[in-house]
Parts: sequence; C-alpha cells; structure tokens
Amino acid sequence: MRDRRRLVGDEGESLAETFLRGRGFRILGRNVRSVLGELDLVADDHGVLVFVEVKRRRTGAYGGAIEAVDARKRAKLIRLAAQYLAQHRIEDRACRFDVVLIQDDAVPRAAVQHITNAFDVEGDDLRW
Repeated sequence: MRDRRRLVGDEGESLAETFLRGRGFRILGRNVRSVLGELDLVADDHGVLVFVEVKRRRTGAYGGAIEAVDARKRAKLIRLAAQYLAQHRIEDRACRFDVVLIQDDAVPRAAVQHITNAFDVEGDDLRW
C-alpha cells in the first residue's frame, strides 16, 4: 500500500513540475528532505522563491485534494520553508507558498489547479 501511495505522489509531483515549468518556473529542488519533513517542490518564479505543496487525489471523496492542506499541514510547510531559508542562508528574498492540486477523476484527464500565494505566514490566512 505504501509503495502505491508513494508512486501516486511521485507521479503527481512530476505532473506539477511539468505544469509549473510550462508557466516559466525554474525548479530548484524536488522532494527536499530534512529532519522536519519534506518540501514537494522548491521553485523560482521570476525571482520569487516558491515553496510548492502538491496534492493529488484519485477521487473527490472527502473534499478532494484541497482538504489535505489543512492548518496543521500549512504550519509544517512554514517550518520547512524557514529551515530551507536558514540552511541556504537566504535572506531578503520574496517568498510564497503555492499549492498544486491534481484531481484524477476529472474527464478526460487529470485536472491541475495552481493556487498562487495559497496562504500567508502571518496569521496563516488562506487564499482559497
């Protein structure tokens, strides 16, 4: 079961990477791991450092992919991004959090939705 979920996740990240590259993003890292967890994608969007969470779902049951980026997940992403910035000694650079949602039950192919600046660090305000 774990291998199947990992495969589905890897395929979703590949779809998201291709999607973002097609929109001019430069991918800086994929599956960036640390002791705190993993950032799916780190990208550059015309000078803005973007931390991208990718969520793929086979069906819309239980709210679909968007429901998986809850407050707990957002807090974890914020911690991971802070760690990334510290490790790479990045200061005074514009950053944001994007979410790429992939819903497999869309017809005729998977629907990809890109939410730019999906949430804010201060106050953890949602943008969707």
